[in-house]
Amino acid sequence: MAKEQENRDRDWDFHLRSLSLNARDSSLANDPASDPSLLHSVKKLHEICKAEKSEDLVARVYPHMNKLFQRSVASLSQSRTSNGLLLLAILQIFLDFGEVVLHDADASLRTFFRSCLSREFADPVVAEATVDFLYLNRKKLLSSFPTLLPQFVPLLLKLIAWNGVKLEKSFLKIFPAMMSPGSFLPLFPSLVDLPILVVALEKVERSSGSLIGSSIASIQKSTAPEMLLALMDEAYTGSTIEDRGGDSETENNDTIDVADSLFLDLLKDENDGLTERHWTSPGMAAALQVAMNTPQSERLRQALQLTPRLLDMYFGIALRDVNNSLICALIPLLMSRNATIFPDKVFAYEVRKRLLEFMLAAFQRSPDFIALLKKPIIDRLAEAYENPAKTELALQLCWAIGEYGGGGLSHKDAARELFESLELLLYENLSSSRLGLNQDSTLSSNGATFRKSSQARLLCFVVTAIAKLATNHRELLPRARVSLGKVARSRNSDMRVWRRAHDYLGLMNEPAICMSVLGPPSGYERSPGTVNWSEGGSKMIAHIPFYILSEQEGPPFHDFSFSDIFPSKEREPVS
Repeated sequence: MAKEQENRDRDWDFHLRSLSLNARDSSLANDPASDPSLLHSVKKLHEICKAEKSEDLVARVYPHMNKLFQRSVASLSQSRTSNGLLLLAILQIFLDFGEVVLHDADASLRTFFRSCLSREFADPVVAEATVDFLYLNRKKLLSSFPTLLPQFVPLLLKLIAWNGVKLEKSFLKIFPAMMSPGSFLPLFPSLVDLPILVVALEKVERSSGSLIGSSIASIQKSTAPEMLLALMDEAYTGSTIEDRGGDSETENNDTIDVADSLFLDLLKDENDGLTERHWTSPGMAAALQVAMNTPQSERLRQALQLTPRLLDMYFGIALRDVNNSLICALIPLLMSRNATIFPDKVFAYEVRKRLLEFMLAAFQRSPDFIALLKKPIIDRLAEAYENPAKTELALQLCWAIGEYGGGGLSHKDAARELFESLELLLYENLSSSRLGLNQDSTLSSNGATFRKSSQARLLCFVVTAIAKLATNHRELLPRARVSLGKVARSRNSDMRVWRRAHDYLGLMNEPAICMSVLGPPSGYERSPGTVNWSEGGSKMIAHIPFYILSEQEGPPFHDFSFSDIFPSKEREPVS
């Protein structure tokens, strides 16, 4: 035991002396991390402090660590060596023993993100060590520094976008800590645009040199890190990157055309609120066209696979932990981004599927969102003809309007306005098909058939929403009968739409059955006489089911009794 303590004391003196020598060595003044033994000494001193549990040892080593941290940060711009691992090791000491030496690690952590990780996120070793550090200290970061990770969401997304799926498992473990009331809304478009972030970073790499390599020195020889910092400065201050001359589209050019300003918000490090993605700008269209017309890089393919999985976690946390006001504010973003997604077919399908599923889950949890968001919902219904993505969104919104009664019985004004939008959508389609008008008119017969089928599917949902909305808000019943009657009398209606309108008109003649079939979902208060379908196996219902009537159309011509349908056993057969 004494021998062990003696060895530990000798190690302590040796490694503490190494730190002192490094501080006095003038050749290491501008690059302390270039000393290969320095990181080992920092880790060994940390281990000894933890093993001894001595406040005296911590107090003796802290001044050395603090000075080393400041020297390393000051040398970052001149250093040709990675400082990430060294700074992370010192930060771990600050977190473990900060209370002993009264050191608030908040400023040190933010300095690491701003000064070091912004330069070294592309280094796979630093990236992995950073994610491991954040996971190891996640509880302390959440309790003592809850705004740290939400503030640096853009930088952390750059880290995962560049390093790909090899860090996915570790990154998903720290992802919940990145979500806060301040980062929740800006995080959504940043996640959806992860492939665009990869395109932007690869464009920087092509223009200014490699962002990644086995040697940080080779990266520092290129202008890429400085170019990223210049882009970020332009994003923050509005200053303009100097024009260094030359054609910005050439491979060897060392700058990025100022016209690429649409990428600036993607390349920033800190979360400063929700930003507008310039999807309609010529620059974005050109960048996406180039990305789609050239073979996808491995990094872009990984981003296309990773984004849906990140969205799964984002939406899962949102439904479990986020308050209603933020979710309500998120839904219009879902609607606006539904049609502006990176144009890879599989990726777009996977992302849109998740957007629509979350939106419907939010409406199910809080039906009054439909009334609160009537304006954006009505706007989306008006866009149903523009492209298939907007048609599908309008269709799902029609379903939600009908299923949840336009927000509920207490939102009669909103229900009326939504009903009027459904009426308009229906009437516009009765005389002619507007679906696909913005598409090429020289489509094949298969394309025309697909558009006709899409229109019929949309109108089936519209007709159902009208019937359900009127069932929940009975003051709308006369208008609903008029609307459905026009469909039933129309010669241009698709057979599926015609039959559905005909069925609903018949149901409306039987109020109790109509309320049972088209009324609010289970869990809502029902009127007397309606059927509770969950109890159908144990309770007799008053009305005779339609199938007993052999599919007879129209109302029954007399009051049936069960004896008319099921002859009594005592009755003698007629000879």
